[in-house]
Amino acid sequence: MALSVSPRAIEALTALRHDLHAHPELGFHEHRTAGIVAERLRALGLEVTTGIGGTGVVGTLRHGDGPGALGFRADMDALPFQEEGEPAYASTRAGIFHGCGHDGHTATLLGAAGHLAETRRFSGTVHFIFQPAEEGLGGARAMVQDGLFERFPCDRVFALHNWPDLPVGAARTRAGPIMASADKFRITVSGRGGHAAMPHTTPDAILAAATLVQQLNMIVSRRVPAQRSAVLSVTRIAGGHAHNVLPAQVEVMGTVRTFDPVVQDRIEESIRAIAAGVAQATETEIAIDYDRYYPATINDAEAAVQALDAARTICADVAMAEDPAFTSEDFAFLLRERPGAYLWLGQGDAAHGAPLHHPRYDFNDAVLPLGIGWFTALAERLLPTG
Repeated sequence: MALSVSPRAIEALTALRHDLHAHPELGFHEHRTAGIVAERLRALGLEVTTGIGGTGVVGTLRHGDGPGALGFRADMDALPFQEEGEPAYASTRAGIFHGCGHDGHTATLLGAAGHLAETRRFSGTVHFIFQPAEEGLGGARAMVQDGLFERFPCDRVFALHNWPDLPVGAARTRAGPIMASADKFRITVSGRGGHAAMPHTTPDAILAAATLVQQLNMIVSRRVPAQRSAVLSVTRIAGGHAHNVLPAQVEVMGTVRTFDPVVQDRIEESIRAIAAGVAQATETEIAIDYDRYYPATINDAEAAVQALDAARTICADVAMAEDPAFTSEDFAFLLRERPGAYLWLGQGDAAHGAPLHHPRYDFNDAVLPLGIGWFTALAERLLPTG
């Protein structure tokens, strides 16, 4: 269960990962990162195309006469919040931080490209897809709209994500949904505003918003079948600026996560119906901006089995995940276009226990060889030479 990547190569990839961590870039602004990726891929002898979907990069490696083609994807962007950990390679950019491990994903896929370019124990084509703007901005969708699969045909696509909830040496995926869809809503409740001592003179936007929040939190328990999974969370309420003034406007924001488009429709319809009822009852005006920004990430059943079979070559603890996660992932856009699978690769240990999107999170460099091994095993198994 060992991969023959030299210690020197792993050391160089670790240094690269630390450099990327120290110089994070937000979605669609990964110019430095994309430049480094393109330069390294060219040095390996790959065909390189840049500027796909904004700052996306694709490196293509061909070997032999096999007709098959695979796509391997890594995300490159960082998150817009401040790092609180203190590694020697901490972020040098205030308010920007690789708090989800995309620096590690990028280094891993570059390592896989290097290893496959060296060993060439496959016959066919591998496209290494380095994607911008995974964190809520739909970089995968942008690459698809820019002709990703027309320009780089793939029979199947695969991606991994480091998973702090699993120990190093563990891997999980599942057939069907593995990550939830992600919707966001912004509801604006408008009255006229007025003196707090005379609430009878103006519709009360605060009271209407409070009523709305209470009713929204009953949607999942009362309008979604109990055997279906869904989450609705109100995450922000804002309005008012003084203790004696009823504000003219209050904003309510939140998110909806589901795995089933029918449930997704039911929840959006319920939000709109409840808002209309509250508006009528409180004499306010309520406007809704509802955005279904990421679909559910749905694995192809056969590809999920192939992903786990490849993981068994490098991981000691491999199994089908019992449940999907309610977090979201825009690899979903690639899986809507091509069959494939998304893998959780364990990275948790005593030093790397912080969850994803935590200010003290850091990618665990110990899993670099495992990720490289997984991509390598997929290429060698699905694009055989004999």
